[in-house]
Order: sequence, then C-alpha cells, then structure tokens
Amino acid sequence: MAGPPRIPRDMFRFSTTENADLHSATLHAFGEANERLETALTFDQVRERLRTVGYHAPLGDGELNRALEQLVTWGLLDAVQNHAGSYATAEEYERKNLQYSLTRRGEAAFAGVQHALAVLASSGALQTAVLDAIADRLAELAGLLEQDAPTGNRRIFTTLHELEGHLDALRNNTKQFNGELHRLLRAEGADLATFHEVKSATVAYLQEFVTDLDARAAAIAHALAAVEEHGVTVVHDRALDGADLPPVPGADPAASWLAARRAKWEGLRLWFLPQDGAQPRVRQLHDVARRAIVSLLQVLDRIVESRRRASSAAADFRTLAGWFANAPSEEDAHRLWGVAFGLYPARHAHLAHVDPEPIPSTATWAESPPVEVSALLRTSGRTERVGRTAKVRDVAALKAERRERARRERAELEAASQRLATGGPLQLSAFEELDHDTFRRLLSLLGRALAAPPSGDGTRRAVTTDGRIEVSLGPPPDDRIAELRTPHGRFQGPDYLVDIRIIAVPASREAEA
Repeated sequence: MAGPPRIPRDMFRFSTTENADLHSATLHAFGEANERLETALTFDQVRERLRTVGYHAPLGDGELNRALEQLVTWGLLDAVQNHAGSYATAEEYERKNLQYSLTRRGEAAFAGVQHALAVLASSGALQTAVLDAIADRLAELAGLLEQDAPTGNRRIFTTLHELEGHLDALRNNTKQFNGELHRLLRAEGADLATFHEVKSATVAYLQEFVTDLDARAAAIAHALAAVEEHGVTVVHDRALDGADLPPVPGADPAASWLAARRAKWEGLRLWFLPQDGAQPRVRQLHDVARRAIVSLLQVLDRIVESRRRASSAAADFRTLAGWFANAPSEEDAHRLWGVAFGLYPARHAHLAHVDPEPIPSTATWAESPPVEVSALLRTSGRTERVGRTAKVRDVAALKAERRERARRERAELEAASQRLATGGPLQLSAFEELDHDTFRRLLSLLGRALAAPPSGDGTRRAVTTDGRIEVSLGPPPDDRIAELRTPHGRFQGPDYLVDIRIIAVPASREAEA
C-alpha cells in the first residue's frame, strides 16, 4: 500500500535556519524575477533584488555568497556559468561568471511559502456565487459539446479550466471556513458583547447560505448529468486538443494532463453527483451548516444567560473594596461596613443573670460569668417566648360535607342497582342501552360473578360486599354475542343469562349504615 506523498528533503529547511530571513528573502527575490520573466540572476542582481523585496540588513559579499551556495546545496537554486558574457578584469569575472536560477524544487518551495502565507492571511467563506458559477460553466460546457468547430475545443478547454478553478475555490474556502467556524465555537473571550455580535452575524450568514443550497445543488447535478451524456472522455479529449500543450523531453505530457483532469472530474462528482449512491459532499456541507447554526445559537444562549446571572462573591467583594477605598470619611466607612455585613451593636446587654446577687456590682464583663443568649436575637431581635397553644380546628363542616357526599354516592349506587334488577333470569343483550354509571355498575357485578366458582349446572353466584345485591350468571344458551350501547361506545361479549336481585337488609343493619 502506497503511503502519503513525501516532501523532498531540505525543501523547506531554508525557513528554519539561523539565516532564515536572508534565505527566504533570496528565494523571494528569485520569485519576483520569475514574475518578470527573468530566469537567471547574477551576484550583483541578487544583491539589488534583495533591496527591492525589503531586505535592508547589512550584508557582505561573503555572507551573500555563502547563502547562495547553501541554497544550491539544498537543490533550490541552480548555478551555471555565463559563457556569453565578456569580462574586463578578473574581479569582474569572479562576480559575473556565475548565474543563479530557481530549480523546480525551488519554485515549489517558494510557491509553498507563498501559499502558506496566503492561507494565514485569508479567511474562508461559503459563497453561493461559486455554486452559481459552477452551474453556469457546466451548462456552457454542455452547449459547447454540441458544436464541432475546432475553435470550440479551445473554449471547452478554457471553460473546463474555469470550472476546475471554481471547484478548487469551493473546496478550499469550505475547508477553511469550517476550521474557522469550529475555532469560533471554541473561542472564549472577556468581551462578551463582541462575541455576541460576531456569532449572531455568523448565524445570519449561515442561514442565508443554506436557504437555497438544495436548489443550487440540484441545478449543478442536473447540469453535470447533461455534460456526462456526451461522455467525460470526449470532454477531456476535446479540451486536450484545445490546450495546445508544449512538447517536453521525456514522457508525453498529455497522459499526466488527462489524469489530472479525470481526478478533478471525480472530485466534482463526489461533491454533487456521486456514482455509488453515496451522499453528496454538498449535502454534508448543508448538515454542517445547520449543526453550526444550532451550536452557535446554544453559545449565544449561554452568553445571554451569563449576562443575566448574578455576580459572583469575588466580584461583589471587589466592588465593596472599591466603595471602601472611595469612602469620604471613616464614619461613612463604618456605616458601609454595618450595612454590608450586618454587624450591629450587641442586643443582649440588657439580659441579667438568673441569680445576680453573688456577682458584685464592681465586676467587669470579662470577670462576670456568661449569660445565656437566645439564638432568636440574631435573626428576629427577640428572645424566645412560649406562645399560646393554637386553636383546635373545627371539622364539623368537613364531616357534614363528607356525610353528604357519601349519602349522594350511596343514593346514586342504589338507583343504579334498582335499574339493573332483572326480576328473573334474562339474557345480557336485553339491557341494550345503558348510561355510563349504570354500565359501570353492571360490569362490576358481572366481574364479581365471573370470579366465583361455577356450580354443577354452570351457574355462578356472588353477593356484593354489603349483602344488598345477589347476581347469578348462567352460561349463554347459544353462541350469540350481546352488544350493549353506552354514551362512550359499544360493549360486546357472550350473551349470558343474568339474574340480579336486591336482597332485603335487616332494619338494624340499615340503621347502622
């Protein structure tokens, strides 16, 4: 299994040495020269370029020469002799004979440093304009594929190049913004107002971004599918024809160019239209944005709650110390002390001993035995007193209310029992329709009878607890199902033979009840 790509050794060593400033400035000078299409610099030109890039430290010829040789040793610069030059003196030959230019490794090192500085100075963003630009380039690419003109291949190349640039911008900005977002969630600062404003603005920014994200992602997926109908290979072949790649010694550059284009296209698919049915990365971005909104709102709630929370004891004591320091006089400081800590004059000075005669009147308080002080003096300012016994509560009205409620419930129960009296055996379906209370009483009687063991003929008999009602429950004569209607619904069950009788109660028991 191939490991991660390795950076060539000593490629960035120039940035960690004691002369890192000089080495970095020298590479920067060669990078500026490349921008002006100057591929090689002499010793004097390097010295001049160092001043233009902002390196003004004192620099001798020997020190600059050692720096150039060190960069050559690390493979960042290439030193060649200038055979086309003319030299008047030996000293001039020594200074102008060699020319230095950036190697491919040097160009990569300089580009890496520039990219790192750009990332440190930039901030990520979620730009809906980039999504719209991707959709537009894909639609334009689908239209160009329908043209067969040779000039169309060049436009396909430029459009594909712009599409890949927008995809790179989307990916890089998203990663950077996601990192900054998590750092913002972890950030803690003393200025809560500033954090509140930043996080509130971030929530609004995220909400605006996710508003039409699904519609934009669907438009890009549709345009991507339209391009792939023509064939991705056709797109890349026609773009290669319009790229006009220069010939280079060695391997054919077309193979590596096409491999890079295929990798970019696979990245575009992963973002908007994965082939394996996986979730598109743009959907993951949608989920990340929504979770970030929830997290930021929770952080804002904690900030608001911390503002509402009462100050700590330490903050109170610091404020009190400031008041003491700014007190106009000592009397004001004593008054502030009494208000803050509640230390008032003693309230027990008027208390006397139980037997004060053995204590001489000339004895000081320190020499006198202690006096028992009630704890109530500190809280209420009074000594303990035994109060009168509380009045006994009159419960006559409560008893009368309970008797009336019991009488009313008994009357309702008696009325329900009278309505259920059958006067002889009849089938359960004969009741047909009952009110809710009567139906509940009937279910209670049936349940009591069903709980009793059956006799020889299958009849079950039971008596209520008070002995007033006897219920007999016989087996149903056939397989019919009885249906009883109540205000709350319908009840169905076997059509039992039911006999409910009210038994007379002796007068003595009636009086006791």
